Amino acid sequence: MTADTSLDRQDPKSGSNRSLWTGIFLAILGVVALILPVFSTIVTATWVAFILLTAGFSKAIFAFQTKDKGGLIWKVLLSVLYIGAGATLLLNPLTGVITITLLLGSFLLTEGVFELILAFRLRPQQNWTWVLGNALVTLLLGGIVWSGWPSNAPWLLGTAVGASVLATGVSRTMICLNARTSGTDDSDQLDQAASA
Repeated sequence: MTADTSLDRQDPKSGSNRSLWTGIFLAILGVVALILPVFSTIVTATWVAFILLTAGFSKAIFAFQTKDKGGLIWKVLLSVLYIGAGATLLLNPLTGVITITLLLGSFLLTEGVFELILAFRLRPQQNWTWVLGNALVTLLLGGIVWSGWPSNAPWLLGTAVGASVLATGVSRTMICLNARTSGTDDSDQLDQAASA
């Protein structure tokens, strides 16, 4: 079965349409996460748990596939560590939320710096300030996480993720809408700047 890509060739704006819908979808997800912060926190912790479990089982398979290369015991112990951490987080996600919240604070501060760099790379574009706003919101959220930790962990994780996803969705949407009004496809430049 083959995919029909003729629409992509006929409509040069199809890339910006996908970017626009991605931005709208991210904004909606961000709003949902803000409305249900404790639920969003549990979803985030569960997602991390599944990543740890998957990595642990992958490490176990790798350990036994490469047992003749040496280090089998250490590879198995590492896989047990991953599986144990993932299982603990999956069975009791609120317990791990405190640690994850601290990691989120670090992540948001780092993401904010990267978004700030991206904003200044996009500075020649009209509406680049939306990406700058996204960076500043993300940096602010990282600071809030650090300043209120650990008492705010149950609700803050979901709230921070929601606000960051919302800001990313709004900035993506505004860049794409600008591309439509100016006649340029700035969404491609956004993708190129992000990959540079």
